[in-house]
Amino acid sequence: MVLSKNLSPSKTDHKTTLSSFRRRQSLEKLETREQQRISSLSAILNVMIKAAHKAGRNMTRDFGEVSQLQVTQKGPGDFVSNADIRAEKILMDSLSEARPDYGFICEEKGYIPPKNDSPYTWIIDPIDGTTNFIHAIPYFAISIALREHNDIIAAVLFNPISNELYYAEKGQGVFLMTSMGSNRLRVSSRINLSECLIGLTGFNEAGKKELLEKIAGQVAGIRHIGSTTLELALVAAGKLDAFITKNANLWDIAANYLFIREAGGKLSTLSGKTDLQSLIKSEYIIASNISLMTSIQKKLIKKDGI
Repeated sequence: MVLSKNLSPSKTDHKTTLSSFRRRQSLEKLETREQQRISSLSAILNVMIKAAHKAGRNMTRDFGEVSQLQVTQKGPGDFVSNADIRAEKILMDSLSEARPDYGFICEEKGYIPPKNDSPYTWIIDPIDGTTNFIHAIPYFAISIALREHNDIIAAVLFNPISNELYYAEKGQGVFLMTSMGSNRLRVSSRINLSECLIGLTGFNEAGKKELLEKIAGQVAGIRHIGSTTLELALVAAGKLDAFITKNANLWDIAANYLFIREAGGKLSTLSGKTDLQSLIKSEYIIASNISLMTSIQKKLIKKDGI
């Protein structure tokens, strides 16, 4: 009897197995280095990052089966998925376990007051960029901010698909962690609008047309990515020079309120107010470096208003 040559492992099979083993080893080393970097951060950032990663793992699975998610419509252009609801519960459970007295401000659950006179409140958005998520576009994020009284003192923003993690503590700078390491972020230094790339979101078609008429021909380009938190983070990272949004909620801007200030920029209303309460009450919010802000405000404001 002659045995088939196919019964013996081929050199190709051996090379494939060895290659897979090496890839696994490489990934494990990257994960270990990432865990070490996270462990070196403060206790509160570890709590926040752990919660974001836990919610992100479930979200990644849901993203892989996005076509099977049950979706209910909340309002025009505003959707909520099972993944959104699950992610918020995971975040709340994880954060509550670590800090049981802290309150919550959430997109889905609303306001849950702190206990025992605690000055701390978590502000969370389980999926910013829900429409992108539902359409299998991998550009969305989990946003967690920690407010002490009326000031944001720590923040985390996590895209579980790209594994990009933005984080900051008040007075300590803002950083972007990827598999390659952590880098401190700074807003761009451009001061001429003609050289600037501007992001925008939150506008209906009429509002978008009006805005574009005012600035489109005077800037290098316009981007609309579909996630307020990630677009604001791109301003903190110096990749977008400015960002304009309309009627933002607290959970849309809370994390980046800290990120952009720590990166040397600012968020402002058209009238120049920069405190958090004024921003969430304002119709329009602008984010940019300090030098560029006045130029953008002048372009947007008409004598009779925007």
